[in-house]
Amino acid sequence: MKNVAVIGAGTMGNGIAHTFAQSGFKVQLIDVNDDALRKGVQTISKNLDRMVAKGKLTDADKLDTLGNITTFTNITEGVEYASLVVEAATENVDLKLNIFKQLNEACPEDTILATNTSSISITQIAAATTRPDMVIGMHFMNPVPIMKLVEIIRGYNTSDTVTGTIVELSKTLGKEPVIVNDYPGFVANRILMPMINESIETLYNNVAGVRDIDTVMKLGMAHPMGPLQLADFIGLDVCLSILNVMYEGFKNPKYAPCPLLVNMVQAGKLGVKSGEGFYDYSESKKAEHVSGQFLK
Repeated sequence: MKNVAVIGAGTMGNGIAHTFAQSGFKVQLIDVNDDALRKGVQTISKNLDRMVAKGKLTDADKLDTLGNITTFTNITEGVEYASLVVEAATENVDLKLNIFKQLNEACPEDTILATNTSSISITQIAAATTRPDMVIGMHFMNPVPIMKLVEIIRGYNTSDTVTGTIVELSKTLGKEPVIVNDYPGFVANRILMPMINESIETLYNNVAGVRDIDTVMKLGMAHPMGPLQLADFIGLDVCLSILNVMYEGFKNPKYAPCPLLVNMVQAGKLGVKSGEGFYDYSESKKAEHVSGQFLK
């Protein structure tokens, strides 16, 4: 398995492409948007520069990694020789189902189809194909080149062979794979998102301020990043989407998104990506300033 196609050149997609390419795989990075592809490759190059500056890679390693990446705007052309496809598009059910229908038609019969979804049912995605045994979840953590965990999610029909192949592949990338079963939120987000949501509820109910909540969790629970800062880093729209998937999947009110989160997403306050969330990122990406709306 040396040819890997990655669908989506955004934060997760370019991180996944970077990781495979750095490990010697030939990567076909696919996005319908030329500008997104350009920005994705630029991000990979900048991240490689940081690794070179820290002495973790050489200049030659950087050039080899970039040389392993080819970009495409057409899915059919990009997946023609892929042994594995990793879909990393926006966390939207309809979009993912449409992509997997296309992949099912365009990919060779023995191509493994993986999705980086953080909450959507693998079984549902697999049902859009005629090869549900070849569909699996491969949930990388952000930032992908640094974070060790890969959550491997088996759909109802995912074969043992495909699961074993993806586990070994993850180890080849220097990752630690953990196999989980297909339920809304899997493990990582089933635990993480309620904590983030409860942190937002704590702010919403005026129990404590933004920085106070984050400080309690960092100093009291040894979390490297407070939950509100983490929500900004993930993207509040992504958090909302995951909570909605879990709420719909379990029909349990404990997963219902906090009204403050809903309002912030509707207002376009999405966190780091929009320049403002619980913190103001207009001057720094390090969450140094609490957003003005929470200083009143």
